This record gives sequence, structure tokens and C-alpha cells, in this order.
Amino acid sequence: MAKRLIPLFNRVLVEKIVPPSKTNAGILLPEKSTKLNSGKVIATGPGTHSKDGKVIPVSVKEGDTVLLPEYGGSEVKLGDKEYV
Repeated sequence: MAKRLIPLFNRVLVEKIVPPSKTNAGILLPEKSTKLNSGKVIATGPGTHSKDGKVIPVSVKEGDTVLLPEYGGSEVKLGDKEYV
């Protein structure tokens, strides 16, 4: 049974990008430098409705890379992946 999250209205589902723990040459990076607040847009809602009843679309699309606020959003865990 497959589970799927579909955002409503102007909500966006973002998967956090896991920063690398070492470089291509094999140098280990400290934990402070690996903190990265960015993610990839997985799904978007259709948008919100204006007072006229027209749909205002979301400004991002699937596949875009976005910056995440440090304390914003709601975290959702589905299987072994974490979404914001």
C-alpha cells in the first residue's frame, strides 16, 4: 500500500537536502559546516483563491531548490524520509 502526501491550497512539500559529511577527496567536514537549510520541492498545492474566485498559483514548482527557515514549517516523516 503506497502512501502519498498531497499539499492543499498554497502549501508546499519540501524534502531536506542532506549535506555531505566529507569531500570528494575524503576530507571529513565538521558538523557546523554541514548545517544546510535548503531542500527540494517535491509537491505543491494548486494555490489560493482571490476575492474574485480566481486561483493564484504557487510561485515555486516541483524540482526547485529552496531555502528553509530555521524554525519554520511542520516536519512530516513518511517511511524513512523526512519532509518539511
